[in-house]
Amino acid sequence: MSVDLVGFLGVVLVAYVVPGPDFLVVVRAATEHPAKGRAAALGAQTGLCVHMLAAAVGLSLIAARSPAVYDTIKLLGAAYLVHLGVRALRAASRSARERAAGREAAGGPAGGAGPRTPAEDGPTNGRWRSGFTQGFLTNVLNPRAALYFLSILPQFVDGGGSASRQIFFLGTLDIIIGVAYWFALVAVAARLRAFLARPKVRHRWELTTGWLFITIGIGVAAAA
Repeated sequence: MSVDLVGFLGVVLVAYVVPGPDFLVVVRAATEHPAKGRAAALGAQTGLCVHMLAAAVGLSLIAARSPAVYDTIKLLGAAYLVHLGVRALRAASRSARERAAGREAAGGPAGGAGPRTPAEDGPTNGRWRSGFTQGFLTNVLNPRAALYFLSILPQFVDGGGSASRQIFFLGTLDIIIGVAYWFALVAVAARLRAFLARPKVRHRWELTTGWLFITIGIGVAAAA
């Protein structure tokens, strides 16, 4: 089997480095807890596995050629991103109320509870499940990920061999590279947890990520 690995690796690295919905989900989960970030990363890559298998059996081609199916997946994905954004905005509002209540209870701006690392008290299983679900749904409901396996990967396939085997090989390589990249990103993002534990910073972070999710979701819904 002969494939253009150099060109393929270049495209894969660019695809992962350029921020998108998966990037935002993984980073936000990692700042809540490293375990949740790793779970979100594995969820996103599991979504890619679904797209790869769908491409292998032709389901992605059907979705790509059927406007109704494609639009349905696109709108579901957009709605889920908006849902994540609304959750983040609600978290920002909740943290603002808690901060204000803490100041009032202490009798002034200097009082209130000290910073607490986000999500550190949550159950491990629930945290992992939440991160994995967010990563998986964000990716599997992204029709562009499906089109990636139908339009980008075939460009690096050698016409003299089995196209399906080569696409499966490239897709698997892509997923492995993605896991390594996401885990490295989680390690970096997790170092921001102490900084983000500051109430004001956390509030701004929730607001920023919330509006980013909503903006990306609207962009996905409006895309042709």
